[in-house]
Amino acid sequence: MDSFNYFSPTEFVFGDGRESEVGALAKKYGAGRVLVHYGSGSAVKSGLIDRVTRSLDEAGLKYTLLGGVQPNPRDTLVYKGIELCRKENIDFILAVGGGSVIDSSKAIAAGVCYDGDLWDFYCGKAQIQKALPVGTVLTIAASGSEGSSSSVITKQDGMVKRGTHSDLIRPKFSVLDPRLTFTLPAYQTACGATDIMAHVFERYFTNTKEVEITDRLCEAVLITMVKETPIAVKQPGNYGARANIMWAGTIAHNDIVGVGRSQDWNSHGIEHELSGLYDCAHGAGLAVVMPAWMQYVYKHDVMRFAQMATRVFGCQMDFENPESTALEGIHAFRKFLHGIGMPINFAQLGAKEEDIPTLAGNMAEKYTTRGFVKLTRDDVRRILTIAAHAEI
Repeated sequence: MDSFNYFSPTEFVFGDGRESEVGALAKKYGAGRVLVHYGSGSAVKSGLIDRVTRSLDEAGLKYTLLGGVQPNPRDTLVYKGIELCRKENIDFILAVGGGSVIDSSKAIAAGVCYDGDLWDFYCGKAQIQKALPVGTVLTIAASGSEGSSSSVITKQDGMVKRGTHSDLIRPKFSVLDPRLTFTLPAYQTACGATDIMAHVFERYFTNTKEVEITDRLCEAVLITMVKETPIAVKQPGNYGARANIMWAGTIAHNDIVGVGRSQDWNSHGIEHELSGLYDCAHGAGLAVVMPAWMQYVYKHDVMRFAQMATRVFGCQMDFENPESTALEGIHAFRKFLHGIGMPINFAQLGAKEEDIPTLAGNMAEKYTTRGFVKLTRDDVRRILTIAAHAEI
């Protein structure tokens, strides 16, 4: 295991109806004037925004509303949010929604405190030095942004999707009420679950030795997702399944399962190009990319893939031919994704094979030069070709 520092300052407030406490929580962390940032009209129609603003009123806090966040959140709305915050003297950002809303909120929080172009943080020209505090009310278990230091934004001009990281944009608090996920369509539930599993796999496939504790933590989260996701897809009001998935999503990406080990993130890098170009759901893109990446790189460490197969998917170990076990595990993962309604190839995702050279050529160099297996852009093209033609 490698040496590490671990910092996760977010206060998690978990349980039924806890969004009623958001006003007191925001006040606790210094809020005076709050930007309530959210996505589509569903947050309004469901009454959630009313419950949140009522709680802010009860705490004596002023607030301004800004809705309209899209999946794969756009920089154009972030710029609007920055301008609004400066005009209204906002000192706290409250994200009410899923990962896209939280990522957009983090971007606004950093942009308000920066004299340059917000995109500098996302293209690597600048590091975040200051940000407004952020709180969240989570409505989709998926990205883990409610407990992470990361934010991913899509630049409208050219549809380029990039991320940034800073502990300064970690949420001060996150309210997690599993009931807020009951109304999610099955497809969104499955997309979220895929994202959660991908966050774990990006950490699980490592070149660091003697990491049994985090291996077992990763496997526990993955096994939970394999068990609970089909239940949540078929029984959307199952509180137990939703609660386990929601907490798994947080654990998967606040790095508690990734400390002390090298990580990969190539699958995310490849997927960002897919969702940037096609505006597909991030989880759906990962469902197509990650098994293809596994299929391409498994020979780098056959026994790690065989370990995944046996410990997570219950495959029987073939000690005479561990490669067959590794491949069985990859097949089991793809079959699981197909079973919860995820696409597994380009045709099902709505991607085009003729775009592969563009997708590979646009991939950010920071992904191809690191990870479990370092990839060239030719490797990326080959992985995408596998993804294009995948079958069960």
